[in-house]
Amino acid sequence: MLVSNLEIVPGRRVLKHLGLVQGSTVRAKHVGRDLMAGLKNIFGGELRGYTELLNESREESLSRMLEEARAVGANAVLNVRFSTSSVAQGAAELFAYGTAVVLEGE
Repeated sequence: MLVSNLEIVPGRRVLKHLGLVQGSTVRAKHVGRDLMAGLKNIFGGELRGYTELLNESREESLSRMLEEARAVGANAVLNVRFSTSSVAQGAAELFAYGTAVVLEGE
């Protein structure tokens, strides 16, 4: 399935607009990651535990969005965006959304 942050795909025509699709995940911080992050705040450097957590969250929310797109018959999701929000102390939501469409070809 084609996924793009563009509103159009050059050389391809949108045959059908299927509407908004979305996927999200809520993740909490890990005590071990917090401890390492605290040390990194003292000495500086990348917070790799949090980087991994965000990467996992992006992949999960994107996967859920694509699952929803397949369910409505899309072969592409355009204008894809990501958003984050704090849900509770130490927990955040990562939200992926876009427009499910049927493109000509393929």
